[in-house]
Amino acid sequence: MSDGPMIEVEHLTKRYTRHTAVSDVSFHVGRGEIVGLLGPNGAGKSTIMRILSCYMPASTGTVRIAGFDVFSQPDEVRRRIGYMPENNPLHKEMRVKEYLAFRGALKGLSRSKCRERLEVVLHQCGLLDVARKLVGHLSKGYQQRVGLADALIHEPELIILDEPTIGLDPNQIRSVRQLIKDLGQKHTVLISTHILPEVEMTCNRVLILHQGKILAADTTDNLQRTMSDRGKVVAEIAAPVSDLKLCWDQIPEIENFDLAPAEGDYIRCSFLAHGTTDLRPIIYEVACRNNWPMRELSRSRYSLEDIFVRITRADREEEGT
Repeated sequence: MSDGPMIEVEHLTKRYTRHTAVSDVSFHVGRGEIVGLLGPNGAGKSTIMRILSCYMPASTGTVRIAGFDVFSQPDEVRRRIGYMPENNPLHKEMRVKEYLAFRGALKGLSRSKCRERLEVVLHQCGLLDVARKLVGHLSKGYQQRVGLADALIHEPELIILDEPTIGLDPNQIRSVRQLIKDLGQKHTVLISTHILPEVEMTCNRVLILHQGKILAADTTDNLQRTMSDRGKVVAEIAAPVSDLKLCWDQIPEIENFDLAPAEGDYIRCSFLAHGTTDLRPIIYEVACRNNWPMRELSRSRYSLEDIFVRITRADREEEGT
């Protein structure tokens, strides 16, 4: 069982009385990957996390963690998972070290193993200086670290983090983000988030979830490459706006374009091509023919936000047809 994917989800559906939270979702996560489950609030991310973590049954479908079935072998699955929910229910009246020892015992660690793991996770999560403080007296960032230490105490193969940076300030976010990257060196990590930069800066691969369905599953680089094949090009040209509009309207390879003032006499032109046409040679030839000075001509890099918006927009347009 140790050679297969860490997570195998096949045709997973979760229905409630009046709506379907997750609809026929399938995906795999390989061992050692850091994968982001990306989507807006209500997309079904937390539902998937809870099913993977044995907190909630599915309506239909198959889910395996490290080869073990979530529904028929939940004890085996729980031994291999460290789960940090969005609103982590920490015991705030306990001291950090006391709380983590308590959690280790609940997860079946012997007293000696628990002591050993305590020292490891306190160091790993940067909690040594606050080990004797009450959890409730810690900042939100340190409480998130305690939640991560809790998820790690029993040495799980898979770490599942639901919105791990929500409510943190920018410095705390950077700190937790680096910690997650470090965890990816020894563990498989699945992160649920609606914060686009978190996925882009932390994850090897992204699953884009919208209205209970996975619309895309790939590396951010591959998603950007696919989007770039649509031919988004940016040029800065010194020419009258009226001349530029007239010219671009007459080029059949241009699907649409936007013009905006740039520094000096230049106009920033953004183009989207029909199909996979590379517009750069066409734009260059037009500028040369008209003796228009040009100081930039490049294929624009799509952000993860651009990709998410375009994928979800396409899904909405398909539903409307």
